[in-house]
Amino acid sequence: MADIAISTNKLTKRFGDFVATNEITFDVQQGEIFGFLGANGAGKTTAMRMLCGLSVPSSGEATIAGYDIYKQTEEIKKHIGYMSQKFSLYEDLNVIENIRFFGGIYGLSGKEIKEKSNTLINQLGLQHEAKKLVGSLPLGWKQKLAFSVAILHEPKIVFLDEPTGGVDPVTRRQFWDLIYAAADRGITIFVTTHYMDEAEYCNRISMMVDGVIKALDTPRNLKKQFSAASMDEVFFELARGAQRKAD
Repeated sequence: MADIAISTNKLTKRFGDFVATNEITFDVQQGEIFGFLGANGAGKTTAMRMLCGLSVPSSGEATIAGYDIYKQTEEIKKHIGYMSQKFSLYEDLNVIENIRFFGGIYGLSGKEIKEKSNTLINQLGLQHEAKKLVGSLPLGWKQKLAFSVAILHEPKIVFLDEPTGGVDPVTRRQFWDLIYAAADRGITIFVTTHYMDEAEYCNRISMMVDGVIKALDTPRNLKKQFSAASMDEVFFELARGAQRKAD
């Protein structure tokens, strides 16, 4: 059996009387591509912030890369990567400067940073753009670079929050090629997306509605369970009764 990368048991977050996430329970295997789906207001962002060690749960249990979500948040942060919904690199630094800066934050040695910088630039085909300001790059290249930098330190888990929002279909497909390559190296991918076709690319997906996980299985099994031709149909079936409108 594969190692467990993420394990939650009745993980709950309350803000006063409002229950943002209500006793969510699931496991994610090491190296798995796990889709975390839900409409706006479902509780995805709140859940992800808890899993990244950025928000303390109100109750429940969880371990991330084997570390306790309450007692070992600093260790969790060392063993994960994160790519936010909003572009997360420094646009007034060039490509090489961004890679070196984040490599230093992740604690890589000067030699490691130099080697990884060269490898990364060649893999992404950015040899001619290496000294250009990141702000001048097309959005698709920015996103691919941001993902590559998020896993520069070979974390056990990378959290991706709507990573392909606003990019064209071809670039989205190329981005998912990078995700597959990372998963093949054993990195666990925890990804939120509002593109239902991307849900098909995940090994398993969960769907949250109003702070509760309403479904969790492989895309194939979910389509069979709901007699649906696509993940869009599954999503609409689950989300149409949602009461919340914003996270």
